[in-house]
Amino acid sequence: QVQMAESGGGSVQAGGSLRLACVVSGWPYDDYCIGWLRQVPGKEREGVATISNIGTTNYGQSVQGRFTISRDNAESVVYLQMNNLKPEDSAMYYCAANRRPRLPTVCSGVYLRAKSDSGYRGQGTQVTVFS
Repeated sequence: QVQMAESGGGSVQAGGSLRLACVVSGWPYDDYCIGWLRQVPGKEREGVATISNIGTTNYGQSVQGRFTISRDNAESVVYLQMNNLKPEDSAMYYCAANRRPRLPTVCSGVYLRAKSDSGYRGQGTQVTVFS
């Protein structure tokens, strides 16, 4: 059974940093597309960043240059380093995963969001950025 557990959320002043972690257990496949989605109540879920088993990364336009996704395969942990945080980054952040798609589809937040019904997701961790 696949389990995903996020941690690292909190409240931070604008311009600050946070690092989220997602511990994954029970993944049964050799391939994966894993990453972070975020959602604000009343708005659509947004893809933030993804990383695949072959190391390709993909970022949402609003976070490019500020957020970095990485993985520790030995520990089965995916990290999201968030720098220069802005109030508009405030949201519930979810770790999500699915199998790596075949080309031309790429591993991305858009892909994870579209395939959320067949994928896996954690309970989320809240990030609040105040000005």
